[in-house]
Amino acid sequence: MKILYYDCFSGISGDMNLGAMLDLGINPSYLLEELKKIRIDSYEIRISRDKRRGISGTRFEVFIPPESSPRHSRNYPEITLLIQESELSERAKELSLLIFMKIAEAEARIHDCPLEEIHFHEVGAIDSILDIVGAAVCLDYLQVDRVLSSSVEVGGGVVRCAHGILPVPAPATTEILKGIPIKYGGVPFETTTPTGAAILAATVNAFTDKVNFTPQKIGYGIGQRDAEIPNVLRVFLGESEGDLEEGVTEEDAWLVECNLDDMNPELYEAVMEALFEKGALDVYLTPILMKKSRPAVTLSVICSGDRKRDMEEVIWYQTTTFGLRSSRISKAMLKREFAEVKTQYGPVSMKYAVFRGRRIKSKPEYEDCKRLAMENGVGIKEIMDLLSAGITET
Repeated sequence: MKILYYDCFSGISGDMNLGAMLDLGINPSYLLEELKKIRIDSYEIRISRDKRRGISGTRFEVFIPPESSPRHSRNYPEITLLIQESELSERAKELSLLIFMKIAEAEARIHDCPLEEIHFHEVGAIDSILDIVGAAVCLDYLQVDRVLSSSVEVGGGVVRCAHGILPVPAPATTEILKGIPIKYGGVPFETTTPTGAAILAATVNAFTDKVNFTPQKIGYGIGQRDAEIPNVLRVFLGESEGDLEEGVTEEDAWLVECNLDDMNPELYEAVMEALFEKGALDVYLTPILMKKSRPAVTLSVICSGDRKRDMEEVIWYQTTTFGLRSSRISKAMLKREFAEVKTQYGPVSMKYAVFRGRRIKSKPEYEDCKRLAMENGVGIKEIMDLLSAGITET
């Protein structure tokens, strides 16, 4: 499996990302020709070798000639149209739009307004458009199977932008990085920009500081600042030790748990329903014995990173626990297919697990079986037995 790994020990920005991609081996001529497919104002791109704290790499810079018209803000529909009307590949368009969507959604939440009303300032500028489209072009070119990233250094201090002086990380960056592990205060300036954050949020499959692959190429993208920590983005291109089996997908998730020994068991069902309504992937109870042989249960919740806070809020409000424990886990899942099966009592939705190109197990939808059992005055087991035996109507 071909892996791209972002090592964001000093953050990430759009220009650092393109510098790292070029340093990794992407042909500069190819990138420049692809960027010309975006019809925007005059600009000049400078690609050079540079160093930060003894680490050499590639620097990508965009310059706007003085004689060109001044930069102006663009709204989200304008940028979307600009990308859609270009001659970029469909994959590059899709990735570009996805990255811009991450920023637009963050800005809309911060300013409490519809996407269509969002006017980009820094992100609407020529250099940021080129950074985002360039990121999409490079990922399309590399054709990796999986994109991974380390936790992200965001820096510290304050940053000046169109809205004035703001704390680091800027509100847009913070919003985009929700659910993503960050490190704070490594240097007294901004190391991760909204553009860099959006590239990660839109393209990374999993965030982890524990890597297990064989590096084959390494690239360094040089940033604009200089500090004790090198202002450099490092990227690795390599192969994983073993490909995932056909039909198996893997993703990061969170496991949130607490022990309950003083709660009325009649309330468990309501808590579980509330967690599922908030987006939990799985919720389960495990009987345990605590000190002094007190019977209790462990409430376990599996969720995605962007739902973790919602899960915690439900548990704080609706259980008696005073503490939680959380850990990042990896989920491996079989590919699933769905089909409707007709029985003598009515149709039932069936879920099939696919492995190595064939269906290896199946499960009827419980709610369908329950509904048909009630409608026909039979037991749920009778309907499930029919399906297990393969007795269906043609």
